[in-house]
Amino acid sequence: EEIADFIQHRDGGTTVRPDPNDLFMTNGASAGIEMILTALIADSMCGVMIPIPQYPIYSATIDLLGGHKVGYYLDEKRCWDLNMEELERSLADARSKGIKVNSFVLINPGNPTGQVLSESAVQDVVKFCAKHNLVLLADEVYQDNIYDPDLSFTSCKKAAHDTGLLQNDELELVSFHSTSKGLFGECGRRGGYMELVGFDETVKAHIYKLASSSLCSTVSGQIMTSLMVRGPKPGDESYESHEAEKRAIFESLQRRSALVSRGLNDIPGFSCQPAQGSMYCFPSVTIPQRAIEEAQEQGTTPDTLYAISLLERTGICVVPASGFGQEEGRYGFRTTFLPSEKAMEQAVKDVREHHEYFCQKYE
Repeated sequence: EEIADFIQHRDGGTTVRPDPNDLFMTNGASAGIEMILTALIADSMCGVMIPIPQYPIYSATIDLLGGHKVGYYLDEKRCWDLNMEELERSLADARSKGIKVNSFVLINPGNPTGQVLSESAVQDVVKFCAKHNLVLLADEVYQDNIYDPDLSFTSCKKAAHDTGLLQNDELELVSFHSTSKGLFGECGRRGGYMELVGFDETVKAHIYKLASSSLCSTVSGQIMTSLMVRGPKPGDESYESHEAEKRAIFESLQRRSALVSRGLNDIPGFSCQPAQGSMYCFPSVTIPQRAIEEAQEQGTTPDTLYAISLLERTGICVVPASGFGQEEGRYGFRTTFLPSEKAMEQAVKDVREHHEYFCQKYE
């Protein structure tokens, strides 16, 4: 009931209040994602459209279940925006190979890319999925992490309502949320939920069976989810302190997002799009040819070689961009900006120093 109230309030009261029977509490968003992918991938010819770059739970789970990854590239030059021609190209190419593409993953705000999609872009996605009869998996776990004051979060459910798809029952949508992100960051509590929209009752019954096989989500996770969607109300004893702490966390994250994205972008040989949301920067890095050849000799990727060098020289741990997928010939890494502002200032300086060292070493 509390989650249903939260969703309706989040969307400005414009969408229909969810039926609590369509809400599944999960051990973080990951458990829900794995559950839905398990239901979708029936055999080796089933395909799921996923963004490139993307959070690896999707590619890894699709591989585990024996399905096909159908990648669509985000446009880095346009701050990792969507390109509808690219979506059509990707889908047509997969179907021409006999792949039964049945679903589409949208991560908004983006991980690892940090973009926040406009309202019109989200509407384009829901219309695309309805047009091609694709189940839409909406990964919306960073919906509270919007740092650009000119941007706002638009849920896929609201976009479906505003385009008439919800009312006409033209879209199957699963949205995910989690206590691990946002302003709570309680990863270890394993709290989250998913909402089913537009699903046939028989399909919902099978998903319910699948969920029941894992029993219930953890009690601590359920408590955290309740606190996330409900929280203290004005007049409650803890309301003022709770809001003050949330505001302080958000404003610090907002400053860090700008500090890190601008700082990395200012390093010669780096290009880093603004971190409009989520918790990450995903810069591209120019790597010397000799380093690329050295990586090939070692049987690894150039950005893995770079990340290990950065770790050994500075103690900074980043994730090679190759782990998320990227265009051929691009190299880089994903970094969070979760440590303190002081620590991130020093980290940017250390990354700059390391890049100069790395380039000199492999000149």
